Amino acid sequence: MSGIVGIFHRKGAPVDPGLLQELTRFLAYRGPDGLDTWTDANVGLGCAMLRTTRESASAHQPAQLDGRFFIVADARLDARAELLAELESAGHKVPRITPEAELLLHAYAAWGEQCLDHLMGDFSFALWDGPGKIMFCARDHMGVKPFYFAQLGDLFIFSNTLDCVRLHPAVGEELNETAVADFLLFGLNCDNAATTFRDVRRLPPAHSLNVSTEGLRLRRYWSAPTDGRIRHHSAGDTIEHFQFLLKNAIADRLTTDHVGILLSGGLDSASIAALAREISGAETNGNGLRAYTVVYDSLIPDHDGGFARTTAEFLEIPIRCLPMDHLRPFDRWDTPETQWPEPVDDPFFAAMFDQFQMIAAESRVVLSGEGSDNLMNFEMWPYTKDLFRQREWRTFLTEVPMYLWMRPSPWPGIRRRAKGVFGLDPTAPEFPRWIAPDLVRNLGLHARWKDWTELPEATPRHEILPTAHASLALPQWTHLFELENPGVTRCLAEVRHPFLDLRVMNFLLALPPFPWFYEKMLLREAMAGRLPEKVRLRPKTPLAGNPLVEHLQKRGMNWVDDIHWNPKMEQFIDRSALQRVAGEKISEKAEMLVRPICLNFWLQSARGVRYNLHAEVGNG
Repeated sequence: MSGIVGIFHRKGAPVDPGLLQELTRFLAYRGPDGLDTWTDANVGLGCAMLRTTRESASAHQPAQLDGRFFIVADARLDARAELLAELESAGHKVPRITPEAELLLHAYAAWGEQCLDHLMGDFSFALWDGPGKIMFCARDHMGVKPFYFAQLGDLFIFSNTLDCVRLHPAVGEELNETAVADFLLFGLNCDNAATTFRDVRRLPPAHSLNVSTEGLRLRRYWSAPTDGRIRHHSAGDTIEHFQFLLKNAIADRLTTDHVGILLSGGLDSASIAALAREISGAETNGNGLRAYTVVYDSLIPDHDGGFARTTAEFLEIPIRCLPMDHLRPFDRWDTPETQWPEPVDDPFFAAMFDQFQMIAAESRVVLSGEGSDNLMNFEMWPYTKDLFRQREWRTFLTEVPMYLWMRPSPWPGIRRRAKGVFGLDPTAPEFPRWIAPDLVRNLGLHARWKDWTELPEATPRHEILPTAHASLALPQWTHLFELENPGVTRCLAEVRHPFLDLRVMNFLLALPPFPWFYEKMLLREAMAGRLPEKVRLRPKTPLAGNPLVEHLQKRGMNWVDDIHWNPKMEQFIDRSALQRVAGEKISEKAEMLVRPICLNFWLQSARGVRYNLHAEVGNG
């Protein structure tokens, strides 16, 4: 979770050590365990250290190997024992207790750019190859760790914190109109290679970047697999294999003494909590674990808090609950403590800062149950076609009738689809008429709307689990990971995702969906005896109400339709076509109608981020 920054003048101009030190000091809020920089003529690296693993207790960055390779990294590696064994086979015997950045240096020394084929975990790093005069950068498979950069002529600057890149004097403030339009249409930027700022780009998940005097070379090094096929002899073998992989994934993330769990009240996070308690219980009696949950006591019907408390009590884990009823739309959006680097379409965004402050007061690491819903997304028809195509007649004649007997009535789904076809569904998304006509025409937004209102097909396509597989490449993941990163929250709490461990993902993408993903049977069976039955057997349950809609019905909310508009908004919206927000009762419409307001607030607050560079660094 360390803050990293670097500068590379590709044509040989010297790096200004003072500027690099100032940029590094700006990152001090996310790395209180040590600040340091390294420069050598036209290249410089800086790091604000935060130690979140036992192996990093004595770590120092920038790190170097044999005076040839230098690195700054925000990294947490999985399957360390296997990586160490592979390195030893390649002639690099490395001590078991070796910090992650040094492991990355040894991996690069052993395999060059192909080192990424040997890595698992969450990482964002830049490595200077002195002999090759190359800056080699990489971001992990799912993009859990951010990486931003700007290429301006011969200048290459990077950081894992967007505002740090923006603070470089050469980086401009011009907005990326396509990213802003995406925000208004979908609530987030759909391009994983772009940011809201024209000069600043993202390194997409599962990509590496080679920067040299010749230019920049981008390479995708991984895609979610489509060809796995695991068929165990018995149901018990499948469950045992899954338990083994998930426990290993959690164990690799329990690498510090105090760990939190984002306990929502549902099955996914409860499963993570149960296995974490089981793993840590033998050593610490579970005392190092804490659960955190957001609750509504009165605003909307909310049973999640009760289920979360039941789970925590069963597992004997202390739990902290953060009530959200008092938080009003757009509370504290104009305060420096809640300024955010890019537009966010959640009017209750301040709640995230409150939640992470609560976590960071006790834990530097917190586990999340995100990923299970995507990986265990149930689809029967592609699986049925595959059974027919593979001529697996015995399985076909056994499982298809069983599914038809178990499934609920198809009528509600047919009715919903018919309403959508004939335009009768009031919740169906509509292209917003209030987007500025010139913007719509110049960017071809009607075509973009059509492309992104449905799940894009992945290439190559997973023949049995097409939706689950394609969903792993959605920009929503990048958006989520970056919002919960300390570069945004300004809190020293790192979120880790066991379900997105490569070993777990590869296993789930190779299983047949029936019966294992039908109502998450695999996870429910794996948790037998580990959770209270009412939690283990609880069906997937969304919130019974929408906090935004509830607030919009209250008196005194007319102000949302009478705000002061930033002049820049004229290039993005037609204010005369805006619909009133106060009183809107349909969730989907309310969430779209507040996006222009969210963008307006962001444009007003963004002016405070930058810059006089020295003033910003001094305040940071």
